[in-house]
Amino acid sequence: MKKILYTVLFFAIVVIFNSCEIDNYDLPGETIRGRVVDAATGDLVLTDQGSEGIRVRLRELSWTETAVPDNFDFRCMKEGIFQNTKVFKGHYNVRIDGPFIPLVRTTTSGDTIADESKYIDIEGVTEVEFQVQPFLKVEWVGTPTVSNGKITATVRVTRAVSPADFQAKVEPMGGYSDDMLNVTDIRLFVSQVPYVGYREKDDRYSTEISYGGNSFDALLGQTITITTNSEIPAGRTMFIRAAARINYATENVRRYNYNEAVRVDVP
Repeated sequence: MKKILYTVLFFAIVVIFNSCEIDNYDLPGETIRGRVVDAATGDLVLTDQGSEGIRVRLRELSWTETAVPDNFDFRCMKEGIFQNTKVFKGHYNVRIDGPFIPLVRTTTSGDTIADESKYIDIEGVTEVEFQVQPFLKVEWVGTPTVSNGKITATVRVTRAVSPADFQAKVEPMGGYSDDMLNVTDIRLFVSQVPYVGYREKDDRYSTEISYGGNSFDALLGQTITITTNSEIPAGRTMFIRAAARINYATENVRRYNYNEAVRVDVP
């Protein structure tokens, strides 16, 4: 009886072992490294690090076991650069979406009218650069000052893409309105960390100026003064960034264009 039981157990173990699929794939170890630059100036497009910033989407096209390739998304860093060191070797479509004219433009019926994404082979360290047309350019004017625990900064906001070019590329996608070009708000984000932005802001001090309709048009290229909320305790080291956005969403998100972070020591 024992021999019969042992024989049954032995064959059961063999069947289970042989039915198990052994995963012997190598771990992903290739690297993609990239830059997002203003096509007109060559400057890096500064961004946020969360979903409000620039999204990088990889679609592997060399994998044939599935009919529809999976998307792999990650985020650009605030400096306008991105890197992922855990990618499988293969042929990919690389697409980015952010506060700039969409690189992949489709009609409401799903027809592709423009595709400026990249098709590349990723092996070893692969570098790629995207040239884009940002919606806005945000610049510091002068040096921020501190008075009574509040930081005051001056910024200048200009269009980085002309209204005519914006309309020519966005209107064929459907649903176009001149209101899309309206600047809706300027933000001054404040934080104790240098990667300050929409997600890393301190709401006690960060502030916002909102604009209705096309009222901001008269302020394009002008200096705008913006002051933080509340009093920041003396001795703090803070970081500030200014951001502005228009009334247009890419991938259903209205994203900000940024300037660089500045350190401010509160006396």
